[in-house]
Amino acid sequence: MILLLLVLVPFTGGALAWISQRINRAFPQWVALATLLVDFVLITSFWASRARAVSLTQKGNWIAQFYHTWLPQMGISFHLALDGISLLLVALTAFLGIMAVLSSWNNKRDHEGFYHFNLLWTIAAVIGVFMAVDLFLFYFFWEIMLIPMYFIIAMWGRENKSRAAIKFFIFTQAGSLLMLLSILGLYFINGNATGTYTFDYQALIHAPLSARAAGWIMTGFFIAFAIKLGIVPFHGWLPDAYGSAPVAGSLLLAGVMAKTGAYGLVRFCLPLFAHASIHFSSIALVLAAVTILYGALMAFSQTDIKYFIAYSSMGHMGFVLMGVTIWGTMSLQGVVVLMLAHGISAGALFMLAGSLDERLNTFDLKRLGGLWADAPRLGGTFMVFALASMGLPGLGTFIGEFLIVVDTFRVSPAAAIAAASGAVVSVIYALLLVERVFQGRKTSAVSCPDLNKRETAVFAILVVVIVWMGLYPKPFLDTSAPAIKTLRTIVESNFTDQPSFFRGNRP
Repeated sequence: MILLLLVLVPFTGGALAWISQRINRAFPQWVALATLLVDFVLITSFWASRARAVSLTQKGNWIAQFYHTWLPQMGISFHLALDGISLLLVALTAFLGIMAVLSSWNNKRDHEGFYHFNLLWTIAAVIGVFMAVDLFLFYFFWEIMLIPMYFIIAMWGRENKSRAAIKFFIFTQAGSLLMLLSILGLYFINGNATGTYTFDYQALIHAPLSARAAGWIMTGFFIAFAIKLGIVPFHGWLPDAYGSAPVAGSLLLAGVMAKTGAYGLVRFCLPLFAHASIHFSSIALVLAAVTILYGALMAFSQTDIKYFIAYSSMGHMGFVLMGVTIWGTMSLQGVVVLMLAHGISAGALFMLAGSLDERLNTFDLKRLGGLWADAPRLGGTFMVFALASMGLPGLGTFIGEFLIVVDTFRVSPAAAIAAASGAVVSVIYALLLVERVFQGRKTSAVSCPDLNKRETAVFAILVVVIVWMGLYPKPFLDTSAPAIKTLRTIVESNFTDQPSFFRGNRP
């Protein structure tokens, strides 16, 4: 029942936030904050109470499940489940949802209730994506999260918001259509072969697919997930959407919505289409390496802080794709840690960019500079998360990227070298960003107020989390390990005649 509540609470809270505006303009943000706090308490208390049960196997390798028949004539069920990977991502979503509400606490906007309605429904749908193990239900939540995010960008974004919202919708909707066709293809091929028409994940793992059918269906899934990740060449929507969305929208886009693409690759592509995915691995490694290098190089040419963060985030998602493609235990654990750490660091950087905009009314790097003397707490906090973005040892992103690069080297030294080169470039652009904003000659005559007590407390929590992940990632690694082992076992069972990829040799 707790899994159902995790989805229903933000859906219900969104409706209440919209209605509450009629009573008082300030009520929607309080309703949204209370709703997300409830969800965060639910998932963290569940995590704490089931910490010893993350390796349960007698329930189909899930820590917990909720199952209810939905449309039995079509083989559709309302089936939610949690393993260690989805548990961590649901916790991240609820946590960053709270940060999204707090990041725009003092902003005055039109239609306050509708804004928080869209915010909460986006979060509810993302949580549903992370827990759905019926493919129709997965697609249902996948589609829901696009619509409220479109409104967030189109109604409350900044300049070029309409263009950014349309690009976001067209790209993601095209990917969704490909995924729907792939799901239906899998559904009908399995039904014709077995006589059982179902969208159940566990049943479709064993679907009898020809090599050609598996290749085409896997490609549809991969493109949909690659679009969400922002992988080159499917990234055309990402810079404008991240740059034009309001701060809370950018935080959710980079912090959690991008992770739905990575989650889809881990949960569906290799387990459902093992042979096709392995044959595609060389292409995926090239795309990952290109994305890492492209994101790092493009960050150099940006004069807008939000676009700068957008391209750096694209590079991190290249690391994620590389780790998933390698499919080693070490690389997959690196993927999980990197998704969590990137969600925190990118979210914090977008929030800090929003704080600068509130104070100076600009994201333009040409109009910034020399702000450290005015706002040392703001500058110091910005420095921490810029260092996290470049993968400084002791911060969470370093652990994730290190595990991915080390595991990649055993399979493809060239890809590992490309990834490491991208990491080196990220050091330069992260330091350049800090220098352009906080060092040098001050270009504005307006004084920049420092972080207030509320903002300091919020960012202190984020700093503690990113340092905790960097110095003591064991709780996150232990939570995800059984789920990773299960997924690898599913894939390896299809390769009894050619296990070299999993032994560490080239595929």
